[in-house]
Amino acid sequence: MFSLITRYFPNLSKKQLDAFEQLGTLYAAWNEKINVISRKDIENLYLHHILHSLAIAKIISFAPTSRILDVGTGGGFPGIPLAIMFPESQFHLIDAIGKKITVVNEVSQALKLTNVKGEQIRVEQLKKKYHFIVSRAVTRFDKFQAIARKNIDTKQFNDLKNGIIYLKGGDFQDEIAGMEKKLTLYNISDYFGETFFETKKVIHLVI
Repeated sequence: MFSLITRYFPNLSKKQLDAFEQLGTLYAAWNEKINVISRKDIENLYLHHILHSLAIAKIISFAPTSRILDVGTGGGFPGIPLAIMFPESQFHLIDAIGKKITVVNEVSQALKLTNVKGEQIRVEQLKKKYHFIVSRAVTRFDKFQAIARKNIDTKQFNDLKNGIIYLKGGDFQDEIAGMEKKLTLYNISDYFGETFFETKKVIHLVI
């Protein structure tokens, strides 16, 4: 399933290819010790987790020195695949559960990702500012943006305006009510052909 990555991202460097290939082995090994991905789902790691995370890379190429916060990262998604894709940007991956952050830091170390920092902390406690906040449907979108928007930096230098980039599936119209003017929805199925992505979207909210 590693071929999924090269199919949709054919111009990766050897270093990036090696890192993406290693993810399969690393997560399989860590998942035996700490259950960060459903045991039944680990065989779908590349489709359901890595490629899904990289949908964000289809709507933005983070500029060098961009600071990105991944809230509720779990075992490192979408942050670690994005950090491999954008080695000149800085990624801060946070989660309230310490053992998940252990996996984030161990995987990052194994891959020699110097642009990743994992930390056990809640976004409500965080005072730092970031150009973008990314996440994979950790809660309702309206609740998420309410607690995370304080951490968005106002300095703009990316093609996409600073804000929240959220991976979400299913029907969530009630969660974005009132935000339509500052919000763009991207169908992941426009970029990836697998049926898994048919109802999945990337939400970009400008803060």
